[in-house]
Amino acid sequence: MTGRSAPAVLPPSLRAWLGLMASLAALVVVVLGVLYADDSKPGKVDARIGAAVDGVGPPWRHVALATDFLGEPVGAATLVVATVTGCLLLRRPRAAVLIVAGVGMAVGTATLLKSLVGRTIHEGNLSYPSGHTAFVTALALVVALLATGRLGLGRTAGTSLVLAAALVAGAAMGWAQVALGAHYPTDVLGGWCTALAVIPATAWLVDRMADWLVVRMADAGRRERR
Repeated sequence: MTGRSAPAVLPPSLRAWLGLMASLAALVVVVLGVLYADDSKPGKVDARIGAAVDGVGPPWRHVALATDFLGEPVGAATLVVATVTGCLLLRRPRAAVLIVAGVGMAVGTATLLKSLVGRTIHEGNLSYPSGHTAFVTALALVVALLATGRLGLGRTAGTSLVLAAALVAGAAMGWAQVALGAHYPTDVLGGWCTALAVIPATAWLVDRMADWLVVRMADAGRRERR
């Protein structure tokens, strides 16, 4: 008996697959960080992709700016507040906690890595990994995990939904960042993988802590009744 009073934010059927995904994503983040440490120019892949995407004109530039706004402080805060409110209305407090903790950890990790890696773009701005991409991908992952639990999806369907949500969100924000010239494509990949590595681990920790608190409260209640 676990004493769980609320559904897990990391469905048991997805733990193994998402754990593997998180490990591979972390490896990609490290490898790219080592490759582009203290660099200030695009790599070959960056140059090819950037040439096709960078500098888009209207109306796509307006779309890119609107997408970029979602990763800015005001836009990001609005998304987080709206999503947390939705979780609370659905009586999913663990998911609300995961949004705050998971998104915060993803963005915090990206910020820390920027200082450690030291890759720059446009007059010395730290660029690796993309914090905007990490934020949006992390939020999409949490929402997908909540949907998986609510719908009772199995391993295959649940994993597909989580990966699809991460891919769509990461691709949209990544395109915007490259199109606006704010990041290199490999910065975007690093930000995407940062979220993929952080969210499953944070979800597991949230579940463990919540279960521990439930058991402690149950034990305290039994002692009071004696």
